[in-house]
Amino acid sequence: MTRFLDPTRERFLMAVAASLPPERLLELHFFAPIRQGGIESGVAVIAAYPEIIAEPIMADAPPVEEPEDDDLPDVEQQLSALAELRDPDDLSGIDDLPDERPSSPRRYTVYTAKYRLVLKGRDRGKWESSLVAEADAPLVTVETVVRGVQRRSGDADEPERMSGDEAREFVLAASGASRAALGR
Repeated sequence: MTRFLDPTRERFLMAVAASLPPERLLELHFFAPIRQGGIESGVAVIAAYPEIIAEPIMADAPPVEEPEDDDLPDVEQQLSALAELRDPDDLSGIDDLPDERPSSPRRYTVYTAKYRLVLKGRDRGKWESSLVAEADAPLVTVETVVRGVQRRSGDADEPERMSGDEAREFVLAASGASRAALGR
C-alpha cells in the first residue's frame, strides 16, 4: 500500500532519493514544515545503511611472485615444534587473554535533509534541498536525535516516520508514474 504524501513532501522525498540510493534507506523522520515570510522549510532525519565501497581492482598490478618449493618451510616440522611448546593441560596464562566483548550494535549513517521552498514573491516556486551525512551511529541514537530535534523546535507533534520499505515503494511508484507520463 502506497501512502499518500502532499506534493511538497513528495518532492522532498524524491530529492532525498536523488541524492541517496533508495535501497540504502532504513527509516525517515519528517518534521512538520515551517512557514515564515513566504518561505516554507522542512527537515528530515534519515537513517541509512552504510555505503559499501568495493575494493578497487588492480588491473595493472605486477604479478605476485610465487616462492619456490625449496623455500617453503616444512609444515609438519612447524606443527610438531608448536605441539612441543604448548602442553594442552597447562592453563597458565589463560587470565592474560582478552575478555570476550559483546559485538557492538550495528551502525547506520545518519543524514539530515533540508528543503526550502519559496511560496510568494518574485522567486515563487524556487526549490533548494540538501542532504548531509552527520554521523554513523546505532539506530537507538537516531531516535535520540529525532527527539532532540523535536524538543529544540518546540514541536508538540510527532515527526512522521516512514520506513525504508515505504520510501522505496513510493519512489518506485512515483518514478514509474513519471516515466508513464513521459511515454517511456
